[in-house]
Amino acid sequence: MSDSSTPSRDIDRVASGLAACLPVLHRALDRQVAAEYPHPKPPEGQLALLRFVESHEGATVREAAEALLMKANNVSALVSQMTERGLLERRQDGTDKRVARLHLTATARRRVAEVRELETAHIRRALTSLTEGEKGALGSALGALEALAHRLHPAAG
Repeated sequence: MSDSSTPSRDIDRVASGLAACLPVLHRALDRQVAAEYPHPKPPEGQLALLRFVESHEGATVREAAEALLMKANNVSALVSQMTERGLLERRQDGTDKRVARLHLTATARRRVAEVRELETAHIRRALTSLTEGEKGALGSALGALEALAHRLHPAAG
């Protein structure tokens, strides 16, 4: 006789495990990257904004705020700071002069690429220490994790 609560317990176990594991992975990776990054590493919010603008060149502050689950005034403040530091440019929209479009500077492009390369290198090193089965399980889980991210935040997909 099977226990009808088993699927619910399995979901709870996975949910709890992911909620505990994902922040630890993120913090560990962030610290490793910060230790090797040759520039002052941008805070997470700034880095998230740079990554968003990189993949959505010409986005507005409001679009960035919605995608990053931030308030528009906070994103606007980040944009001002990053514009002053030479990482972002605000360009006037071609049709609506009231709208500013965000663009990365060449410096920001290089720095985002440097961070991404360091992250990939650290993860690659960690992956090489895993068993073939563990690597296969992680590879198989990528699609499911992306689907989960999309369910939690539809604009992330």
